[in-house]
Amino acid sequence: MSAIPAALVRKIARLPDSAGVYLFRSNKGATLYVGKASSLKNRVVSHFRSPAGDPRKDALLARIADVEVVATDSPREALLLENNLIKTRRPRYNILLRDDKRPPLVRLTLNEKYPRVHIVRRAGADGAVYAGPWFPASLARRSMSLVHRLFGIRNCREALNGRRPRPCLQYQIRRCVAPCVESVCSVEEYREAAEAARLFLLGRTGELTASLTRRMRQEAEAERFEEAARLRDSLKLLAELNDRQKMASAGGQARDVFGLYLEGPRAQLQVFLVRNGKVVDRDTFAFSDLPPTDEAGLIEAAMKQFYEPGRLPPPRIDVPCDFRERDLLAEWLSEKRGSKVDIAVPVRGARRRMVELVGRNARLGFDLDFREAGRKAAARMQALRHALDLPADPVRIEAFDISNFGGSQVVASMVVLERGEPLPSGYRRYRIKTVRGRPDDYASMREVVTRRYRRALSEGQELPDLIVIDGGRGQLRSAASALYDLGLTHLRHIGLAKREEEIFFPDRAEPLRLPGSSPARQLLERARDEAHRFAVAYHRKARQTATLRSALEGIPGIGPRRRDLLLRRFGSLRGVAAANEADLAAAVGPALGARLHARFHPADDPTITGNRG
Repeated sequence: MSAIPAALVRKIARLPDSAGVYLFRSNKGATLYVGKASSLKNRVVSHFRSPAGDPRKDALLARIADVEVVATDSPREALLLENNLIKTRRPRYNILLRDDKRPPLVRLTLNEKYPRVHIVRRAGADGAVYAGPWFPASLARRSMSLVHRLFGIRNCREALNGRRPRPCLQYQIRRCVAPCVESVCSVEEYREAAEAARLFLLGRTGELTASLTRRMRQEAEAERFEEAARLRDSLKLLAELNDRQKMASAGGQARDVFGLYLEGPRAQLQVFLVRNGKVVDRDTFAFSDLPPTDEAGLIEAAMKQFYEPGRLPPPRIDVPCDFRERDLLAEWLSEKRGSKVDIAVPVRGARRRMVELVGRNARLGFDLDFREAGRKAAARMQALRHALDLPADPVRIEAFDISNFGGSQVVASMVVLERGEPLPSGYRRYRIKTVRGRPDDYASMREVVTRRYRRALSEGQELPDLIVIDGGRGQLRSAASALYDLGLTHLRHIGLAKREEEIFFPDRAEPLRLPGSSPARQLLERARDEAHRFAVAYHRKARQTATLRSALEGIPGIGPRRRDLLLRRFGSLRGVAAANEADLAAAVGPALGARLHARFHPADDPTITGNRG
């Protein structure tokens, strides 16, 4: 210990021999490392007596200027405090569990006068209530949908004062109690609903059921029977949810399986969630700059953070190796669950094979995560987050474009980029229905954005982190108006104009211009160009279908199905016209083939008379 300042040596000598948490600080007061100990004095001293040689550990020891301790009554309390301090202070030399897909959390903004609920990917120390994370992600959307149905909590970002002239669509479809209109819902009534939503999201259904029952009786006694009926329906739904949860927990065979691949300062951890004997989801964590650790240390640190944010542990957890605090961690998780949780290290049989399978997946994920393409995509998302001041990396981007030709066959496209790469299964195309006559890209954009997100709300589909509108301020204003009517103003949306590649914001007067070399601009252009390509392709197909329809009008036996068949087979009207009779017969049969050939080659039809020269 001679290498550290004499004042720090004397301070360490006076540390208590009791359980607690210690914090290493730099000479500027920054927290470098947080640890827990059954004996604070022995554990802190061991840091300086351990053999040197690891450059990262040497860097930590060289920066330590002070130590701060917090005594606790038990090692278990020390574990909880350590986890909280790591989460809030994010020390440079602790292992931080950053989920590369950021499982969703449901955020209830009780710190606002009119609380709202929406899905986020990262918790913050802002006074809001965070529930989750949820696995699979669809559970977060279903839970948020239940909050809307049960309690009518809003999800818009509109600044409310109770003076809105009329409620939005969310009120009409019974997903919001309309606190924006004071005559419909007062602030006090809305705060009561928000408190009920808080109990629901935190799993305190017993308290919630008692509260709702009491309110239902009060409403019935006051002869407000419509409100009493709504509360009665909410109680029924809560009872059904509780019954389902009991059945799921009684079914057994629920366990989480951890697998790890560690290589120097980089690693990947994967967790398979097994329920009723089936893998229902997988969670992945990538580490690129780990502090000094080994496999056991990383598993221990990851498990504490994995189950800390409100995630309920299963009865059994399988891990690839033993670690020092296994019994203590099992005790803490058992208390969280309300029944025994067993942390096991399988050595043989099917459970060991499953641990090895998860480990192989972690190795594969490690190779994929640290390839050049993966690093570039991550860099583009991070750059876009900073450029647009987004709360998190835009993992899911949805881009819209309108395509028309002189106002005819107006169509639209919506494409999805997930982690910077196209997701064709998420693409959608639309034929504009409400715009007639002269082309109107603004009205068309409003229609397609309304249709897309009205359906997303009704079906509980995943909502994007960023919406990109192909166009300038006018198109963006139309999209923003549609989102406002749907109560989705919290979704980040921008416009990208082609000519100068200017980025327009709904709440800024001046557009943003990024250099052509900017990774953020490149990602936006990729989304916009993909939407344009998909829209043009659909527009071309629509024109071909319309042209073919007019050309085949009046031929008996040629309806929509056979028109589509001909278009797929020959590609265009020109292809149909150029086909010989045998090819047409092979497509639609000899009789129709002959009629089609006669339509496009009348001079070759012997039944048609005329001047043949």
